[in-house]
Amino acid sequence: MRIPLIAGNWKMNTTVAEAERLVLEMLERLDNIQGIEKVICPPFLSLVAINMMLQSSSVKLGAQNMHFEAKGAYTGEISPLMLKELCEFVILGHSERRWYFGETDEIVNKKVNAALTNKLKPILCVGERLEENESGRTKEVVERQVTAALRGIEPTRDLVIAYEPVWAIGTGKAASGKEAAATIRFIREILAKLWNKRVADEIRILYGGSVTAANIREFVSYPEIDGALVGGASLKAEEFVSIVEQTADIKRRTK
Repeated sequence: MRIPLIAGNWKMNTTVAEAERLVLEMLERLDNIQGIEKVICPPFLSLVAINMMLQSSSVKLGAQNMHFEAKGAYTGEISPLMLKELCEFVILGHSERRWYFGETDEIVNKKVNAALTNKLKPILCVGERLEENESGRTKEVVERQVTAALRGIEPTRDLVIAYEPVWAIGTGKAASGKEAAATIRFIREILAKLWNKRVADEIRILYGGSVTAANIREFVSYPEIDGALVGGASLKAEEFVSIVEQTADIKRRTK
């Protein structure tokens, strides 16, 4: 049985003080929710402070990005060596990184490889843009992204994949649970072809894109969907706690 996972991606929001307050608002309640993995991914500046806050907690820490080199003349970048002392997870290949910062499938592949080499668990984001969805190219795009990101990488259960249709991120327009589940089933088929069915069945695949406390049940009620990568709603303590609680409840009932 795959352990459900809810990860909050805070993106470029919160100062260090604001991040600490947000964690304080929800830490005790999150810590008390059993049967689910909980991850928060604040900006780089807050990782040290929040790492200290989470020391005796079941809540885990993730970063939002990293460079694929261990060190060097890469001004402004953060390496896996820097993160591995602080984090367990790292988000890679997010559509905002691909779209705004020109990250290619090749770069994402290097980052996934570097993360795994350094014992970090990648949350690999894949998903199609609106015009690709409307032209019926969802499977084509997702297969290309997954295949390219995992090229040359040995089968591992430490990978998490997040299916995030670009047209649903930050727009308030989420995919339907049925649509998300169908694409996630397809991603698992890709993993089975690339690696093997046993590993594919054990890897957690999340949905992301305008996830809220009001719609989370629609997604996690599908057995294919193992949780969510949450954006804006993860910046609201009450809403994020509710998303985690509802997911744990649904998955417990459907074991």
